[in-house]
Amino acid sequence: MARGPLALFSLNADREFAERVARHLDTSLAEHEERDFEDGEHKIRPLCSVRDRDVFVVQSLYTDNRYSVDDKLCRLLFFLGALRDASAGQLTAVIPHLCYARKDRRTKPRDPVTTRYVARMLECVGVDRVVGMDVHNAAAFDNAFRCRADHLGARGRFVEHFTELARREPVTVVSPDAGGVKRAEAFRQALAQAADTQIPIAFMEKQRSEGVVSGEAFVGPVDGRTAIIIDDLISSGTTLRRTAAACKDR
Repeated sequence: MARGPLALFSLNADREFAERVARHLDTSLAEHEERDFEDGEHKIRPLCSVRDRDVFVVQSLYTDNRYSVDDKLCRLLFFLGALRDASAGQLTAVIPHLCYARKDRRTKPRDPVTTRYVARMLECVGVDRVVGMDVHNAAAFDNAFRCRADHLGARGRFVEHFTELARREPVTVVSPDAGGVKRAEAFRQALAQAADTQIPIAFMEKQRSEGVVSGEAFVGPVDGRTAIIIDDLISSGTTLRRTAAACKDR
């Protein structure tokens, strides 16, 4: 089906990032209205026609000092639904930070699989495609959606950033837990190839139970080296802090 010109939207909670995307595409954000009611409810609608247009909505889903993650998710769902009802031709949700992605499988009896639940909600409002970035589990992200799901990775940009450092001085790529070794190893290989040097890998022991993190074992060389710690999700920074402390101790 032939589609009209691109329409790029962003809700107010993530507008600064979306404006940078728009400048890169040599376009501007399409106008929309967000209205809050006294009882805490809200409405969101596009202020331009989206009929038969290729519509993209850019919105990260995380808590900040103004909106909770749930508020952002609800606003995004309502806006996507309004765009579908307004006859958008193709509707794509660009979600650089996808909420509730850490629970992509059951680790305890009756655990929720929230990645799948979020996927169902997005599909229910008529999304044709979801674009995520460096999600917690790329395979689970792909399998959660019945609509098209595209996963973007930032590994190349991090490799580009650290290449000169790896050429100048010895570095070690560190995973803060055994479960992240595969991610860290992929980054280590790419960085070693770009810098044309040998780079070792290290990892730290970590167990988490009811929010309490424990484990002290550390494997790999960091003595006299710059440690590059690679992780995927940060809630409080506890894991990165304890890994950085372990590297300094060694």
